[in-house]
Amino acid sequence: MILGVPPALLFSQVMLGLINGAFYALMSLGLAVIFGLLNIINFVHGALFMMGAMLAWLLASYVGLGYWWALFIAPAMVGVFALMLERLFVRRLHGVDPLYGLLLTFGLALVIEGVFRVKFGTQGMGYDIPPSLQGAFRLGFMVLPVYRAWVVAAAVLLCLLIWLAVEKTRLGSVLRAATENAALVQAFGINVPRLVTLIYALGGALAAFAGVLGAPITSVDPNMGQNIVIVAFAVVTIGGLGSIAGPIVMGFVVGLIEGLTKVFYPDASSVAIFVLMILVLLIRPAGLFGRAA
Repeated sequence: MILGVPPALLFSQVMLGLINGAFYALMSLGLAVIFGLLNIINFVHGALFMMGAMLAWLLASYVGLGYWWALFIAPAMVGVFALMLERLFVRRLHGVDPLYGLLLTFGLALVIEGVFRVKFGTQGMGYDIPPSLQGAFRLGFMVLPVYRAWVVAAAVLLCLLIWLAVEKTRLGSVLRAATENAALVQAFGINVPRLVTLIYALGGALAAFAGVLGAPITSVDPNMGQNIVIVAFAVVTIGGLGSIAGPIVMGFVVGLIEGLTKVFYPDASSVAIFVLMILVLLIRPAGLFGRAA
């Protein structure tokens, strides 16, 4: 027994926390990148997460393409859709109060989710785990499903690659400079509007990738992105707006806190994240990894 809790239960909740943390990290990373460059609170992110899962289900049900195809096709399609959203709607709000961007993206999310609800209803649909990722590892103290281990590994690898791209490459340097002074970067011949569009599309693709990863774990339905986007906003706030490492690290930390809270104080599991957010904002308004304006 560990603090009065059976080890199997404790470790299973830690693993569940890491899985949830993987989704939080991917979602929060996309939100942080978009906010850093566009200064827009992108509420449509949850709808793009849902679209990734729905497209994976549609590709399997109507086209016959399995999980591995969906893992590439769905993010690409949602990325193109996000690009169109930025071109048609989001671009018009560049440079204005972020509140307008929040209202716009919240409305877009409602429209997208409403369209899918009209077409497919609200009943959850199952999505099978691919045969190559079925089974489990027997670790002695717990049984670890192969697919859940894959979700955590894929999220860590993708977050690490994006962090390296932003922090260690020339494109990343241009991106970070554009978040500080877009007019100056434009004066050096960089097409900042095109960069903004590509980053918004990348954020949408990240959300869709997370949606495909989540499809075999949770039921696929048009409302599945509503809760996760709220938690992702809390993670970005805790990690620090404008930081790339912050949302990644805090995504996994928040997932672990949520999982452990379900063991030791289940009634508080749904609010623990937001209590943490309030405490962080009281002590460090810019977030744990952010810097003051």
